Amino acid sequence: MNVSNTAGPHAERATRREWTGLAIITLPCILYAMDLTVLNLAVPSLSADIKPTAAQLLWIVDIYGFLAAGSLLIMGALGDRIGRRKLLLIGSASFGLLSLVAAFARSAEMLILARALLGIAGATMAPSTLSLISNMFRDDRQRTFAVSIWVASFSFGGTIGPAVGGLLLSHFWWGAVFLIPIPIVALLLAVGPIWLPEHRTPNAGRLDILSAALSLAAVLPVIFGIKLVAEGGNLAWAISAIVLGFGVAVVFVRRQMNLPDPLLDLRLFRRLAVTAALAVNILDFFVGFGILVLVAQYLQLVLGLNPLQAGLWSIPAGIGFVVGSLLTSAVLRLLRPAYVLGFGLTLAAGALALMAYAAQMHSLMLIVLGNALFSISSAPGIAIVADLVVSAAPKERSGAASALSETASEFGGALGIALLGSLATLLYRSALGAAIPTGVPVNTMETALRGIGAASSLAPSLGNDSTLLSAARTAYTSAADTTFLTAAGIMLLAAIVAVTMFRGLETRG
Repeated sequence: MNVSNTAGPHAERATRREWTGLAIITLPCILYAMDLTVLNLAVPSLSADIKPTAAQLLWIVDIYGFLAAGSLLIMGALGDRIGRRKLLLIGSASFGLLSLVAAFARSAEMLILARALLGIAGATMAPSTLSLISNMFRDDRQRTFAVSIWVASFSFGGTIGPAVGGLLLSHFWWGAVFLIPIPIVALLLAVGPIWLPEHRTPNAGRLDILSAALSLAAVLPVIFGIKLVAEGGNLAWAISAIVLGFGVAVVFVRRQMNLPDPLLDLRLFRRLAVTAALAVNILDFFVGFGILVLVAQYLQLVLGLNPLQAGLWSIPAGIGFVVGSLLTSAVLRLLRPAYVLGFGLTLAAGALALMAYAAQMHSLMLIVLGNALFSISSAPGIAIVADLVVSAAPKERSGAASALSETASEFGGALGIALLGSLATLLYRSALGAAIPTGVPVNTMETALRGIGAASSLAPSLGNDSTLLSAARTAYTSAADTTFLTAAGIMLLAAIVAVTMFRGLETRG
């Protein structure tokens, strides 16, 4: 089974201009990933400064991903119409301006709004860059390698993000982490118009704004309902929100089936390999993004590392992701994609089990080793899936196909942050509620139950009494252990799906 319907291995090969363009394309990818990872380190200091509630903190962390996921489809379709380079540059400029707003936010509500708008601006980057790659590189092997570089650039951003963010947090306030994108945006705007080619689809049809609104209206209520359940909120409201979201999703799908120019081209799902690839991608990103906040908070609030130390110890995982991405093309020359995916995802599950053990043992070295091993083993799957989905689409729909691939990634990642984060919060609240010391004032107890970050912010007011903080760290350790094991089970499920569905897929080295 070979899903490629673009150019074959003997198509026109890329020149120096295309490879230079690829180097420029990596800039927004690095920027995008950095903005995700640096915030994880800023959560403790952010919590102490603007004092968000547990619900607000979760929204601060993942509203970016949710609105990015909800906006990707319309941005992919918009890029097909106005030009992928133009959309990339407009989105990048907006991203830089909104980063300034986020840096100087003085309330949780203002930061949530800024992060939401950043998500919409960020949604222009991934589909624009991936669709540009599909048009710039027509040779199969070169495109596979270029996609691997594209994936590695996200990894590189994730690698340097914690280190740069930790360095800034050790000298400045938490908002400084949002200033990192400014010089990258400036460089992109300077060289992008010169070296990046413009690609658009002639006669692409009109853009359906109602479909875009429906896609957002389907995603956000479901996530809100899930969060409400995890935080012990009103169950009736939670169920109502989830039902509303699924109802809107049905309306969205039916509308796409009846539109001559749909926002989501459902014909892509006729290829079973594409559907399976998207499912694997969602599960992979679900776990990968879901454990980011978990690891960052565990390193700082349980093991006691400062932001700079936590950032430096996160570098091996980022390097592992870069290495795993760059090895993809070489490994695919030796093994079929099914076995590369299956072995990698199974190894990633083992790495998560090791991290669960490390959490119980309070072992920094094992946490770092497990995180790095997880990154190396899960990275090839991301490159394989991205190449598979984009190569399955006609050239004129490359923007929409790229957006579909990125929507799966973003939605999986945002859902992972929400669900695994909510699971950890629920387990933490349950464990701490059962073990909270007697005599603790009601207000103090309510603050501690909001999360490990909120509990740690109580340290100055508790003085020498460390009983509550010790109980909070024990509760979070137990929650992290169970969450890591749950994530390992999800990766095993993804491995089974990959091996079952891709056995007949030809090697695409």
